[in-house]
Order: sequence, then structure tokens, then C-alpha cells
Amino acid sequence: MVKFDTKISPASPYDAEHDDFRASFRTFVESRIKPQYPQYELDGILPRKLFEEAGSHGFLGTAIGEEFGGGGASDFRFNAVIAEEVARAGVVSFGINLHNDICIPYFLRYGDAEQKKRWLPGLASGSLIAAIAMTEPGTGSDLAGISTTAVREGDSYVLNGSKTFISNGINADLIIVAARSENGENRHAGLSLFVVERDTEGFTRGRNLDKIGMHGQDTAELSFQDARIPAQNLLGELGGGFRALVSNLPQERLTIAIASAAAAQQAVTLAVDYVKERKAFGKTVGDFQNTRFVLASAQTEVAMLRTFVNSCLAEHVDGRLSADRAAMAKMAATEIQGRVTDQCLQMFGGYGYMTEYPIARAYVDARVQRIYGGTNEIMREIVGKSMGL
Repeated sequence: MVKFDTKISPASPYDAEHDDFRASFRTFVESRIKPQYPQYELDGILPRKLFEEAGSHGFLGTAIGEEFGGGGASDFRFNAVIAEEVARAGVVSFGINLHNDICIPYFLRYGDAEQKKRWLPGLASGSLIAAIAMTEPGTGSDLAGISTTAVREGDSYVLNGSKTFISNGINADLIIVAARSENGENRHAGLSLFVVERDTEGFTRGRNLDKIGMHGQDTAELSFQDARIPAQNLLGELGGGFRALVSNLPQERLTIAIASAAAAQQAVTLAVDYVKERKAFGKTVGDFQNTRFVLASAQTEVAMLRTFVNSCLAEHVDGRLSADRAAMAKMAATEIQGRVTDQCLQMFGGYGYMTEYPIARAYVDARVQRIYGGTNEIMREIVGKSMGL
């Protein structure tokens, strides 16, 4: 494993290697994803081949060991670059962050030698696409309320239950499913993680859900009816699912914060470019004092946000990011993104309401940021408890 220097300036967290990586990934996004992205949004899904192309260029599984075809780099800043560039380009339906930042860590931390050998090469190449299934129709942010069951029968576990709002749910080949393997007073202790493979009997995918934003992201309902999976597909310890899920949440929330900060900056950039050209009452919209004041305030707010998020990124790379700091970052970034994007859309007038304008897509795509990864109400609970309240 390559270990990079983690003495990072909050104002400038990246070095030359990350800059080169960014240039390469930006070229990939601009040439292979962005031109066809409007069609992907109409289709409600991105082609699987894009994951394989991303894998062939080294954009998947940077933390996976080289012996499994990964990048062998334990530096999360490479993941952060991808999150920023996806947000900057407005192609947020591409589920690469979910695959890299949220799913792969479970295989790396909790997979045994056989599981790593079986799954990591495909996750790095893009031939296997990953998803994680926590949310259920009656259970949102309350992980302890998960009711999907896993019962041991011989050399298998039998899963019964349903999941909803599962990103990458249609494309996914490997789905990490949180299920209740034990019943008892301690609801946290009875959860385990299981890897359900694409063609598992008894596993079915429901419809590709119709959302107000992120139209190209395949988001599905999943059903398990006596779905029998091999016992060796248990990921980590039996009963250790809750601890495993909680351990990765700070990274998941940091990814959301990084993307939100980058998206907010892009919204300001789009608005600044537009008001310099758009004419009203004989002068450009940017000539009006109100325009300058609104955009100056937005830029200031985004600059302060990015400094805080970069600080959290530095802490995470150094192994010091706490759950409450990650919650602060996620909450602040997503709320600033929503507020700033709304202000920037207003600068476009009626054109801001037209879907062919990137600011319109940015507006609807921003809304979910305050919901997934734990709602911002839950973030406030985490921060409040860290304050002793």
C-alpha cells in the first residue's frame, strides 16, 4: 500500500499527483460521460460500460491493493478529487462515489482472504458494480430498526425482507445487505452484513424509482423472498453489522460534503458567467448592485465552507476525523449548497427553470443531499450529543 504524506493545508489539500489525477479524470468525464449525460437522464440509468471504462483508467478502487488490480493508494484525496469533478461537471447520477467511497471500504475492512480474492478484482475493473442496502420502506435513518431477516440454514443464510431507495440498485452485481441475524433486546447487536450477488434465487429488483432529481441514477426497490446465499457471503462478524455500518459513516458523510461544496462553487461559477452576458434594462444583470451583493455573499459562504471541508478531509486522511465533525461537514455543506444554488438559479430568471440549463439540474439534484447519508436532522442530533446535550 502506498502511504502519502498527510501534512495537508486546509486551504490546499492536494499535491501534484492529485492534480495529474484530476486532469485525467476530468478528461474522462468531459469526453465519455458529459456528452451523453442528458440521454442517460432520460434513460434513468448510466450504461454499465462506463464503470468498466473508469476501471480501465484506474478510477475505481484506488484503495484496493495492486495485487487485486487496484491503485494501491490509501490516500482518500484521490476519492475526493473524483467527488469534486463529478459535482463540477454536473454528472452526479454517475454512481462512482457510492462504489468507491461507500461500498469498497466494507470489502477491504471486513472481507476475508477468499472474499477479497473473489470480489476485489471485479470491483477494481468495473466488471462488478457495488451497492449497499440499508434503508427499508418503514425504516430510514434508524439502522437499529432494520427488519430484514437472515436465518442460518445449513451452509446458507435465508434472507427475507425489502429495501428501498437503493442507489446503483439496477446495475449492481454485489449488494451489501444489512439484515437482522439475531433477535434480542439489543437491536444494535443483532445486525449482520451479507453480500447478495446478482443472480441469487429469491432476490428480485423492483422498479427504477422516479425521482425529482438525479434522474440518471438507478435507484431501486429490492426484495428478498427466501433468498438463499452461501454462508461464506457473510461480510465481517455475525452480529457486527451495526458497528461496521457506523464505522464507515464519517467517510460517507465527508464524500457528500465534498461533493456539495464543489457543486455550490460550480453554481456560483455558472451564475457569474451568466450575469456577465445577460442584458436587462440596457445593461448586464451583473451590473446591478443586488446581483453583485448576492453573488459576493454566496462566494464568501462557499469559500468558508470549502476551507472547513478541506480541514475535515485532512483529518480523515490522517485518521482523525470524528463522527461529529463529519456530521457538521455534511450538514453545513448540503444546506449551503441548497441555499446558494437557489440564489444562483434566481439570477437566470425564467431560464433557470429550464432543464437544458445546468443550473436547473443542479437545483433539483441538490435536494437529496440533505436526506441521504443520514438526514440533516440526524446530523444535528450527532452534533448536539457531542456537545453533551
